[in-house]
Amino acid sequence: MMQFVRLDRDLRVDFFRGLALWAIFVNHMPGNWLGNVTTRNYTLSDASEGFVFLAGFAAALAFGMVLDRQGWFFAASRVMGRVFTLYVAHIFLFVVFTAQVGFSAATLDSAVYLDEMHLDPFAQEPYRAMLEALLLRYQPSFLDILPLYIVLLTMFAIAMPLLRRMRLLLGLSLGAWLAVRLLDWNLPAWPDREWMFNPLAWQALFFAGCALGYRPPGAEPFVVPFRRWLAALCAVLLLATAVAVLLATFRPDYVNDRFPAWAGAFLAGIDKNGLHPMRFASMLAIAYLVAYGIPRGARWLASRPAAPLVLLGQQSLPVFCAGIFLSFLGRVAIEFSDHWPMQAAVNLAGLGAMVAVGLVTAWYGAEKRGTRRPASAAPQGSTT
Repeated sequence: MMQFVRLDRDLRVDFFRGLALWAIFVNHMPGNWLGNVTTRNYTLSDASEGFVFLAGFAAALAFGMVLDRQGWFFAASRVMGRVFTLYVAHIFLFVVFTAQVGFSAATLDSAVYLDEMHLDPFAQEPYRAMLEALLLRYQPSFLDILPLYIVLLTMFAIAMPLLRRMRLLLGLSLGAWLAVRLLDWNLPAWPDREWMFNPLAWQALFFAGCALGYRPPGAEPFVVPFRRWLAALCAVLLLATAVAVLLATFRPDYVNDRFPAWAGAFLAGIDKNGLHPMRFASMLAIAYLVAYGIPRGARWLASRPAAPLVLLGQQSLPVFCAGIFLSFLGRVAIEFSDHWPMQAAVNLAGLGAMVAVGLVTAWYGAEKRGTRRPASAAPQGSTT
């Protein structure tokens, strides 16, 4: 496996992106015991925030180098080529996932699958649903992250010249995020819905990642310097929110009896679709502590135990698509039996299948380049 892991990159990004992909797979299966140990149970942010933040970091790192070497037009064309790849992957995943859920609902006589996955509109108006899916306006459950990523990368292609004026870019991004939250703006979805992940708000997290990922030639990169008081503030924030989330999740009666009504209302109002400030702050706090707590050259990141998650992060698109398909299979299996042998089989088989997809994709990429060079000889700044 190690021969397919590229060691010339910032492996922290790959490792935690792989961890986010694994968490998305686990969290998409109701009743999965491993879902109790993912970050959604301990912080106000979850794998979605981590994935978007790291996507921004990786995009600025890879495409920013193209921008500096060959100019905006060529770099933007490369980004839009990636957007097209994501779009094709999304439509393919939509077709496969719809067929998978529809077949399962018919075979198992369980129409609840169609309702829970928001596939009822497809059953009622299949031609309209397909058209709306092509326009990214129809997003069944589990199929809302790639449309978000497509829109964010399109925004990134337009905003790339501002990478060299990072403070201006961040100011515009945060200003747009505040306006979206204050004015309650969102993109329309079909039927009679809005986007689950509002790209007009989530762009702030994506561009925050961009700010830390871009390395301007001949100039100092944008950094948030290490300060003990800031690290302590981040730790206190994460500890306090962990206690609040744990109580709200496992002891809601305690929260209702012992906490004032406004506290419960505040926790209930921390929305995901509009990237609530507390979710935003939690993700930034995690990123700050990880960035300074784990050195870029940490030896354990290049070790064999870390290799599976690093590989998942480096082959993120096919692994993500496979994870969506596998998570529904795992859900059906756990509904038949949720005892520990089935739980272990589902989680181990799912992780193994995702790693296999990553290995095949990495092998194919090496063969397509005409060589399987050592990881240290791979080109700099590439992104999956």
